[in-house]
Amino acid sequence: MTDSTVGAPAQPPAQTAGLASGGAGSRRFRGARNYLALIPFHLYLAVFLILPTLIVAIGALTTADGTPTLDNVTVLFTDPTVVDAFVYSIQLSIATAIAGAVLGGLLAWAVARGKPNGLLRQFVIAASGVLAQFGGVMLAFAFLAAFGFNGLVTIFLRDTLHLDLLTDATWIYGFAGLVVVYTYFQIPLMLIVFLPSLDGLRQEWYDASASLGGSSGSFWRHVGGPILAPSFLGALLLLFTNAFSAYATAAALISQGSPLATLQIGASLQSEVVIGRENVGKALALGMIVIVSVVMVIYALIQRRASRWVR
Repeated sequence: MTDSTVGAPAQPPAQTAGLASGGAGSRRFRGARNYLALIPFHLYLAVFLILPTLIVAIGALTTADGTPTLDNVTVLFTDPTVVDAFVYSIQLSIATAIAGAVLGGLLAWAVARGKPNGLLRQFVIAASGVLAQFGGVMLAFAFLAAFGFNGLVTIFLRDTLHLDLLTDATWIYGFAGLVVVYTYFQIPLMLIVFLPSLDGLRQEWYDASASLGGSSGSFWRHVGGPILAPSFLGALLLLFTNAFSAYATAAALISQGSPLATLQIGASLQSEVVIGRENVGKALALGMIVIVSVVMVIYALIQRRASRWVR
């Protein structure tokens, strides 16, 4: 025995794997505990998403007495009123998504150029979070109070500037009016969704491009544009889904007819229906679910690519 080992303390025995020692049993316990924490979330999805979807799907494929049928789904392709409602909804969603994406993207760019912790930035982000959820009766009333027959903007243009641009207020209840109203809450939603991607752009990338002789235009064409394109397209799809599924604002603004798919569903549930067409409303809802599901799958695929740059 050498001098270096004389009097050395004895080494403790090696610990064995087990529950008390943090081994495999402990890892399994912690994994099970993590899954248990997700139970409330799964219950929420089951009650408010999966169960209603199943009810709608089953009702769309059956009659009022439960007999299987495809007549309800056939209405989606054969009834001119229903087809026009879906086409109108898709056109409105595309128009408001593009308008909201462009204007909201420019607003997000202006906010991103400001101070990261500035008071104005924090105010704009907080206001956008509120205005993105501002809709329904409140938004319809505010819009009519501003642009209606006796709205503030209409009276100001007519009596002060002597302009009759908004004297005929019937446009409010048509396609143009819905586009303006929907764009109101699409712009702040675009800012909330697109701003993190703009914040992900690094000054070092621009400096590297400039050091290699690249101009500002070449940077956006070869670096900034490709990086932001997936996030912009994903936000555009999200805006489309948001407008496509909106109901309360159009219902409060339009009192005659049901030009939108959501209004068609509301009318089928609130008014008397023809015998044998009791579940047509559920078929309309199923058609909307299919369209939204396809759009959201594309959105998820795009977001997978965009998340790399956000990180």
